[in-house]
Amino acid sequence: MAGPDGPAEGRRRGRVPRRVRLAAPALLALLVPVAAAGCSSLPHFRPGHTYYVSASGDDGNDGRSTNHAWRTLARADRQQLVPGDHLLLQGGSRFAGSLTVGHGEAGRASQPVVIGSYGSGRATVAPTDKAGITVVDTGGVEIHDLVVTGNDRTLKSPSGILVYNNQKGTKRLDHVVVSGVDVSRFWIGVSVGCADDSVGFSNVRVSGSSVHDNTNDGLLTYGPRFDVKHPRYSHQNVVVSGVQAFGNLGDPASTKHNTGSGIVIGGVQGGRVEQSVAHDNGSRSAPQALEGPVGIWAYDSTGLTIEHNQSFHNRTPAIVDGSGFGLDQNVSSTTVQYNLAYGNDGPGYHAFTNIDNGAFADDTFRFNISSNDGRKLAQNGGIDVHGTDIRNLRIYNNTVVMTGTGAKQGPAVRLRNHPVGVSVRNNILITDGSPVVSAASAYTPQQVVLQGNDYFVSAGTWQIRWGPATYHSLGQWRSAQQQEQAGGKPTGLTADPCLAGGRAPAVTSTAQATRIVPTCDAVAGKGVGLSSQFGIDPGPTDWFGTALTTSTLIGAAELHSG
Repeated sequence: MAGPDGPAEGRRRGRVPRRVRLAAPALLALLVPVAAAGCSSLPHFRPGHTYYVSASGDDGNDGRSTNHAWRTLARADRQQLVPGDHLLLQGGSRFAGSLTVGHGEAGRASQPVVIGSYGSGRATVAPTDKAGITVVDTGGVEIHDLVVTGNDRTLKSPSGILVYNNQKGTKRLDHVVVSGVDVSRFWIGVSVGCADDSVGFSNVRVSGSSVHDNTNDGLLTYGPRFDVKHPRYSHQNVVVSGVQAFGNLGDPASTKHNTGSGIVIGGVQGGRVEQSVAHDNGSRSAPQALEGPVGIWAYDSTGLTIEHNQSFHNRTPAIVDGSGFGLDQNVSSTTVQYNLAYGNDGPGYHAFTNIDNGAFADDTFRFNISSNDGRKLAQNGGIDVHGTDIRNLRIYNNTVVMTGTGAKQGPAVRLRNHPVGVSVRNNILITDGSPVVSAASAYTPQQVVLQGNDYFVSAGTWQIRWGPATYHSLGQWRSAQQQEQAGGKPTGLTADPCLAGGRAPAVTSTAQATRIVPTCDAVAGKGVGLSSQFGIDPGPTDWFGTALTTSTLIGAAELHSG
């Protein structure tokens, strides 16, 4: 089990508006495989043993019972672990040092090696200048119920828990589970990655855990640079569930790369981020940075579902990002749904790419709530679409409320650069003085089409900014730009949707989400028919899990029945 330090963390590409994408993650330092001689003097045990480490143990013991436990992680790390073995640390105790499960150990998904705690509470793993727990060149490993804490989150090499594949080839390593852990004070809390000429892992699950007070990111998956001509995704079937990512503040010295995000999913084919929360990240990232942090975001990935999450009070000292949720370069066939964003410096939801390669395609934002996002960068709106080549992005049944931040006013939707085939349908869009929609160009309906939305201004003058022109009535905009019409008939509304929380209600928790439920029939069933007119499956339920009765619903929630 013994091995050297985990590889130094590489960086993935970030979001850099109007410029070339940054370099791929650096190849991480190679791990030296465990030498056979290193374990030759240790007794050979059959598979499936449990080994114990206790603050009152003795490294001269065999480690195979609580009464004969080892004392140190250094001794435990010398034991070569085979499929089915458990290594358990005494709950409530703190153990200096680190652990590595390397090539030649574990490797069997059906009989995983398990590292965890025993007794009362969770044990603490406390390395000095290394990763706390490293899993390298092997799968079939589970890490449960531990606290992993570093002593200096400014160190740029370690992760608290580092999962890494350095083996050449095309075979993903199967089954890595991390659950019930608390990871803090590292460069990155939990990272899953691979070398440039390798693939990574399949069936990865991180659940019920906290990643906080780290520098770069709370949780990160990454892989080699995406090749659009020969797309290959490093990891497959990655599930992040019930993760709390907060206080990952960023690196004030990093001006070229984004730092300070909560949960970042890169290089993944198929997976979910669900029931997770990202908040108060990013506040120490560099003010001069060309790209900024985001609460929860994905890049270079396909087939993801990001649902039932919250992302709030995420910050950016720079003039970019600071969003609640984001889809970045080369993300396809991904759905962002049933989420709540509020109080972020940037938009609640953004889609961004500056690469003209057709790989950002067929994504969906639906049944989300954005409440008073854009607290610093109000001009970016509640939903921000910013791309040189964003194709077939569907934005429907969201509720966006944007109210002023002093002198700053932001739109509910902002459209920038050169989208292709973006549709914005059946959303409730509310502002109190800003244009409800702000478009950088006078997009044609073939580029961006808006249909069936309710554009409500709770205070001030109704307006939509469409390229160089500003329109002060829905009919005027419709006639001039051929927006808000379908099948030759006018669509869209400017009605007060009678939300339960008032004309422009703020939502600052899931418990307050009922404030965005319509209580009158002003907009009920008056959207466009997503399924009947456009062949779009609107999904099974609204934001609250109520089964949909119509595909003409406007906003994220069905009408309140009383």
